Amino acid sequence: MTEEALIQGCRKQDRQAQKLLYERYAPVFFALCKRYVKTNEDAEDVMVEGFFKIMTRIDQYSKGGNFEGWMRRVMINESLMFLRKANTQPYTEEIVNLEQPDNYSIVEELAANDILRLLEKLPDGYRTIFNLYVLEGLKHREIADLLGISINTSKSQLVLAKRRMQELMGVPKT
Repeated sequence: MTEEALIQGCRKQDRQAQKLLYERYAPVFFALCKRYVKTNEDAEDVMVEGFFKIMTRIDQYSKGGNFEGWMRRVMINESLMFLRKANTQPYTEEIVNLEQPDNYSIVEELAANDILRLLEKLPDGYRTIFNLYVLEGLKHREIADLLGISINTSKSQLVLAKRRMQELMGVPKT
């Protein structure tokens, strides 16, 4: 079934279309939710809530945009809401004049599974900023607006997340 047929079926509340949409995208969105929340059970709960919102608000999707991108945004927002509700997203104080060498890229050094294992070990704040910036491609201004923090806090959290990942990997400080 094409994506457009799935969308139309879901708009008509066709259970078969909803099931197919879930089956097609659940693995991708579970992995996305798992990057934000630590346990499989919480990630599954977040994903199910996200799919519920997708199914009940599918009329808000405009055909001009990318459907998977729209659903991805719903899942990210649902993950962030979970973290806010759990009050497990402590952001540390903004650090001024924190420098990070530009010659080292963690992402280029690791396989995806290694990154996911390291992300699970990061504090929620670091993990969230790292996900939004590195993996989702958001700019610091977008992250700051989304999370209600300053741009510099977003930047410092990213630097601290990268440093923590380097420590976890056993990479010497430069």
